[in-house]
Amino acid sequence: MTQETLLKNIKAKQSYLCVGLDIDLEKVPEFIRNTEDPLFTFAKAIIDKTHSYAVAYKPNLAFFESYGVDGWRAFDKIMRYLNENYPEHFTIADAKRGDIGNTAARYAKAFFENYGVDAVTVAPYMGKDAVEPFLTFKDKYAILLSLTSNPGAFDFQFTEENGKKLFEKVLQTSLKWNGAAQLMYVVGATKASALTSIRQIIPDAFLLVPGVGAQGGSLKEVSEFGMNESCGLLVNSSRGIIYASHEENFADAAASEAKKIQQEMAGYLLKKGII
Repeated sequence: MTQETLLKNIKAKQSYLCVGLDIDLEKVPEFIRNTEDPLFTFAKAIIDKTHSYAVAYKPNLAFFESYGVDGWRAFDKIMRYLNENYPEHFTIADAKRGDIGNTAARYAKAFFENYGVDAVTVAPYMGKDAVEPFLTFKDKYAILLSLTSNPGAFDFQFTEENGKKLFEKVLQTSLKWNGAAQLMYVVGATKASALTSIRQIIPDAFLLVPGVGAQGGSLKEVSEFGMNESCGLLVNSSRGIIYASHEENFADAAASEAKKIQQEMAGYLLKKGII
């Protein structure tokens, strides 16, 4: 998917919501667990009810890998279902890959060619040769872990050298890599105060922002400080949407939560003059 198409969808839906598919079978309704493929059944129900309010979906690979072969099959089915039935939605494999060049090339091939995702989250620690292979696929993207929402982010990401924080160095260095126009960046919603300085370094890039909802991030702050002239945001909510109810109405409850977020987002887009 081109970024122009993604921006068009954001305007059309008045939304920059990404629904995270972090599916833990211990948290889904019991009747779902008794189906033949509970991961897919749950995901399909969530997608079918929330697609009107979201522009992107983000399966978290850890929640599929933990179920072994069955999990990988379910992930494959979910991606096929999305690509066949909701092709206008941007898809992200939240895989957090990061390894030497020949290995990175295989990860990129797996996700972009075999599973048809639009983007993969990638760790920057090993440098450009761990990331650039993801940037060689047309209209595909690497989403670089830059400033994360977890408490441990302070262990390394805020360390300074010559007055520059490590996450700032990551951003600045990445702009020199081949294919940098296909980079997007993870910036946690719980670090919204850093968005102003981040936008000074990468004013035009898309930011994937997790941490709104269950992790306590503020959609208002993220939108105020992180939105650029064309939006440039994908704000992810996972648990707050997909586990809005643990009863048989779980999908309707998810849709209700997604709609609330979408309506709030529409207000910020309108205020910015984007819609």
